[in-house]
Amino acid sequence: SLDTAVDIANEIAPEHLEVCVDQPFDYLDRIRNAGSIFLGRNCPEALGDYFAGPNHTLPTSGTARFSSPLSVDDFVKKMQYTYYTKPALEKAQFSVSTFAKKEGLTGHARSVDIRFDPKVVEGTK
Repeated sequence: SLDTAVDIANEIAPEHLEVCVDQPFDYLDRIRNAGSIFLGRNCPEALGDYFAGPNHTLPTSGTARFSSPLSVDDFVKKMQYTYYTKPALEKAQFSVSTFAKKEGLTGHARSVDIRFDPKVVEGTK
């Protein structure tokens, strides 16, 4: 069935996927893992490879499960930032410290705990 075909496509995560049905957009929102999707009976892969203009640097060997086609985003430097107020950090202190200690990263735990208990610096706690 077409439902099974979509499930299989998502499992295989093909580099190229042709959806050769009369109503291809009915299936598009269910396809999660494909490098490039060619929709409808009039859209062969070769059209995308040679003429239509989509990116041709695609994830291969099933890597479309966790990777995307090469895009301009791959050449843009991005950063992230985090900001907490002291009361917000205080609410998270126990959880963050506990996670760090469970991973054996005592320095990470101390970097949080020290902000609330100066004795942590002195090594007395």
